[in-house]
Amino acid sequence: MLLLGFFAAAVLVLVALAWMILAIACVLADCPDSHPDKGPRARAAGITIATGFLALGGGAVLLLGAFASLDAGLEVIFFCLGLACVVLGLGFTQAVTMLRAVVDGDAKPRPAPETSAPVMEPVLEPVLA
Repeated sequence: MLLLGFFAAAVLVLVALAWMILAIACVLADCPDSHPDKGPRARAAGITIATGFLALGGGAVLLLGAFASLDAGLEVIFFCLGLACVVLGLGFTQAVTMLRAVVDGDAKPRPAPETSAPVMEPVLEPVLA
């Protein structure tokens, strides 16, 4: 019964934070001061980031639930629930940071610096000769 309570609480936190990511994306998309192309970008990024957050967060909840099922004492359940909240909170912070970077256009891939390829010495040439 305790394990079921853990899963219910952890999944509730997971879904609430994913819903908040989508809500933040909608607010960023509907901002009247933003550029016209930021709206679709914010919606697409919000759905993508929220989906990734749900997948990774769901995996974390399942792993912690598996750990909690080994010894289903009340202390272990509360520890796993607290750890799940911390992990999901950190993931939420990263997700919102990524969402803002995508909407602001800061998440573009940077070109690799131009460097010349290092010259390789023929190491096996004396051995093969």
